[in-house]
Amino acid sequence: MLKNLMVHLDQGSRSTVRLEIAISLAKKNSARLVGVFGQRANYKGSGLISTWPSDEHLAAGQASKKAFEQATKGLRSEWIDINSGDDSEMLALISEKARYFDLVIMGQHDESVNTVTPAELVDEVLSTSGRPVLVIPYVGNFSCEFKRPLIAWNASREAAHALNDALPLIVGCEEAIILSFDSSVSRAEKSCKEIAIQLACHEIASKLEVMAIENIGIMDMLLNNACDQGADLLVMGAHSHFGFPLMSRGAGTRHILKTMVLPVLMSS
Repeated sequence: MLKNLMVHLDQGSRSTVRLEIAISLAKKNSARLVGVFGQRANYKGSGLISTWPSDEHLAAGQASKKAFEQATKGLRSEWIDINSGDDSEMLALISEKARYFDLVIMGQHDESVNTVTPAELVDEVLSTSGRPVLVIPYVGNFSCEFKRPLIAWNASREAAHALNDALPLIVGCEEAIILSFDSSVSRAEKSCKEIAIQLACHEIASKLEVMAIENIGIMDMLLNNACDQGADLLVMGAHSHFGFPLMSRGAGTRHILKTMVLPVLMSS
């Protein structure tokens, strides 16, 4: 059940989009919603003489708080300013705060325009908080009514966590797609059938698709398949090898976070 939600807020243009999705989820689940404001420090001065928090940070925080409180009227909600002094502190504080929630809603980092948060923020929360993260792309319009989730399955611990964490989001969907990449099609089919039984126990209809591993472009194949299938949510484990012993741990996660075109629910 989703009864305690956290959404990351900043001055970025997509902060409002994340908040709208978080509010929709909170209303749907009668959940508490906490907005956590955290972004890069903007120091005044130079050398050892600086002012923190800066006037800019204080003004941005107050604007975020006002918008949050107006948008969440009627909900059980709370706004928190992480008020960190540097990137490493902010990463640690947001990750620590995330551990106390059922789900964390965050945004994909847009390297071309986003300078208010570190590029590694989502990856850090995924790898250190122990909580599932719903990542919203920096382009496009999305809702929390996920009708065709695609479940990337490789029988790993991380994939199992992600599937379990996604259940509250996909119960009542039209159809879930279970997609597995494996060098052994028969082995993958057997594993996927077990997952189909698990979903059926939650009254979730599903279909299976197994693709043989051909090259190391598995993450691009995954995203292409999601588009071809008309999926509106990708569910996958984070920081696993995903079937490739030569792929460094977490490489697939980072690739998805950079190139995603639909909301992604990740757990590690």
